[in-house]
Amino acid sequence: MAKTLLLGDEAIAQAFIDAGGSAINSYPGTPSTQITEFVIKSKEAKEKGIVANWCANEKTALEASIGVAYAGKRAMTCMKHVGLNVCGDPFMNAAIIGTKGVIVVVADDPSMFSSQDEQDSRYYGHWAMIPMLEPSNQQEAYDMVFFGYELSEKLGTPILYRIPTRLAHSRAGVERRAALPQNPITAPSDPASFVLLPANAKRLYRNLIDKQPLFTQSSEESGFNKYFEGTDKKLGIITTGIAFNYLMENFPGGNCPYPVVKVTQYPLPYKMINKLYDECDEILVLEDGQPYVEEHVKGFLGKGKKVMGRLDETIRRDGELNAEKVAKALGREVEAGAAIPEVVTNRPPALCQGCPHIDSYNAVLDVLKKYEQGRVFGDIGCYTLGFNMGAINTTVCMGASITMAKGASEMGIFPSFAVIGDGTFGHSGMTGLLDCVNEKANVVVMILDNDITAMTGGQPSSAHSKLWKICAGLGVEEDHIREIVPLPKNHDEFVKILEEEINYNGVSVIIPHRTCLVELKKHLKK
Repeated sequence: MAKTLLLGDEAIAQAFIDAGGSAINSYPGTPSTQITEFVIKSKEAKEKGIVANWCANEKTALEASIGVAYAGKRAMTCMKHVGLNVCGDPFMNAAIIGTKGVIVVVADDPSMFSSQDEQDSRYYGHWAMIPMLEPSNQQEAYDMVFFGYELSEKLGTPILYRIPTRLAHSRAGVERRAALPQNPITAPSDPASFVLLPANAKRLYRNLIDKQPLFTQSSEESGFNKYFEGTDKKLGIITTGIAFNYLMENFPGGNCPYPVVKVTQYPLPYKMINKLYDECDEILVLEDGQPYVEEHVKGFLGKGKKVMGRLDETIRRDGELNAEKVAKALGREVEAGAAIPEVVTNRPPALCQGCPHIDSYNAVLDVLKKYEQGRVFGDIGCYTLGFNMGAINTTVCMGASITMAKGASEMGIFPSFAVIGDGTFGHSGMTGLLDCVNEKANVVVMILDNDITAMTGGQPSSAHSKLWKICAGLGVEEDHIREIVPLPKNHDEFVKILEEEINYNGVSVIIPHRTCLVELKKHLKK
């Protein structure tokens, strides 16, 4: 078939459609969002009856995909790296029950372009003891989806599929394969495997351990991991995923003089790595993310030869890998980049002009002038940019605003504000609010409702149009669930509401509601 120009995310999405995928359940998180969006918008996917859903959070998304697997169908769940923490429970147990036909795509974010940390998802896959795939380019990203499903169904295991930001958001030509039909509905071959009572769990965990040699054998024999012979044995290089491309950029025509092991499938291909170690004087590990491979290589070899990488900061431990960093690690000269013109100035991230959150923060800032100890606990989303206005004091993780405000309030911080968006509240704020109600916490929770999940591109909010009912259902007193339209003309009224709820000794919820301007413009164009 003719090549199609695709983002790495789009290559994975197209492969899911072509490989007989039946359902994709995800939560939006940059840089993974475009995978599910592509399927949702795909005419092919609609014609094939593929189910494509944005779920309340990563946990509910993966659990839905495990349900798809129970029916014998092929499923995919996509998220960013920190989302893997949210679905850690079903992820670990999916490995134990031997879930077939499920690929968990996790987009890592080295250099934290849009994230709180540089967490490397390979540690999760290793912890769960399941195979992992890490493509080095868009064509491999496409092909590995087909292979991932075959491997999953053959060996009875879910697959962790890792991509970094740079691969997710760069384009290349991708040659598609002939599409496969969807699997028929079938009953599980071992129905008891989905019931993790201790007696079953012990048996299934032993099965997972017994499969480890098969997983390693596949890494050695599948063809995705490769050994490249070299003439200069002073140095041997181990690369992973996109790091292989950064290495090759330093050698035009691909004429790298050093022996190289290219790792794109895990568990690590120990035979190839041992061969490299035995042949070469020193080892350099190139990987985008944390020193996962380097730690393992030092652990299972440990024969005295020098192993360099991020651990010894031959390559700086933090930040995204690139061709220039690889060149420096190889001792090659790096050409100076073009100077940035003086006319170009740094533009820190900021809320859009006219964003409804600005009016909400202006009201909070006015009120807090009267309270020296008052603090605002923030959350993940566009409203995080209120930090640049001096309007929030913390941002830790999804849903933490409400529970942090509760904890601070119990220690005497007054007033304790929590600021969370409608999308994030649906993701992981509801349980925190329930804790506040149960403990009669003295907090003011502001749910900034702009009708969408804005920061990731405007996906639907799971709590859309239900916020008041949800809060009342969780036990917040109805008189203390207040709604307002955040506009400059309503500023005084907004301030008055805030002051009234600060003086109420209990749980208050204020819902400033106005549609995101970017979303509003989309509707006006239609």
